[in-house]
Amino acid sequence: MIRRRRGALPRRSADELRQMRAAGRVVAEMHEAIRAAARPGVTTRDLDVVASAVIERRGATSNFLGYHGFPATICTSVNDEVIHGIPGDRRLEEGDLLSVDCGAIVNGWHGDAAFTMGVGEISPEARRLIDTAEAALAAAIRQMRPDRCLGDVGSAIDAVVRAAGYGNPEDYCGHGIGRAMHEDPDVENRGVPGKGLALAAGVVLAIEPMLIGGGSDEVMVDGDGWTVLTTDGSLAAHVEHTVLVGDHGPEILTRLA
Repeated sequence: MIRRRRGALPRRSADELRQMRAAGRVVAEMHEAIRAAARPGVTTRDLDVVASAVIERRGATSNFLGYHGFPATICTSVNDEVIHGIPGDRRLEEGDLLSVDCGAIVNGWHGDAAFTMGVGEISPEARRLIDTAEAALAAAIRQMRPDRCLGDVGSAIDAVVRAAGYGNPEDYCGHGIGRAMHEDPDVENRGVPGKGLALAAGVVLAIEPMLIGGGSDEVMVDGDGWTVLTTDGSLAAHVEHTVLVGDHGPEILTRLA
């Protein structure tokens, strides 16, 4: 998500969380189906069809399709594409790095999550990038506690990314989520520990590290007006979960139990 204005941190009721868990389960099922289908020779449009079938089967709706004119159910970003890639005729090749971002709406409540995977056998460099992205997300999720702040979340991501020597684009970040896919506040992938808005039980945020393999923080938008690319042509990774601040710790809403 592109950075937006800051706002308050709403706390979700038990009934609202029930709906968000349902939306999160649909997103998790989409991820599972896409991972199973992604292999050399498959087009990114084929993966969009797979995701759409899950949404239809579950009686949900897509929060990506038509969003500000976005033409697909999922974002498929390959190799040097960071986020917002549009599914199309591109065929996946052995060794590609594929990032998939998708969401679902159930009874007006949203779920949103992303993953990065290798297509077939991938290079050690690509594997390290994926592992670091997942480690950064895990570090941020551990900070989703009532005694922490947004600065703790962003700082945890940035520390993992920088320690690995990767870039961390500044103009894109996580976000609040609920009745809309993108709500206040911005959840930046950098920050100062102990600073920023205080977390509280019932708060739900979408946490999404984005890593640039070449070490630069710079990105650019492709001519399609959507796809965000690394400026140096290096590989990128994007991972995300919708996460609840629970009374006793974080709960990932976009993961199958």
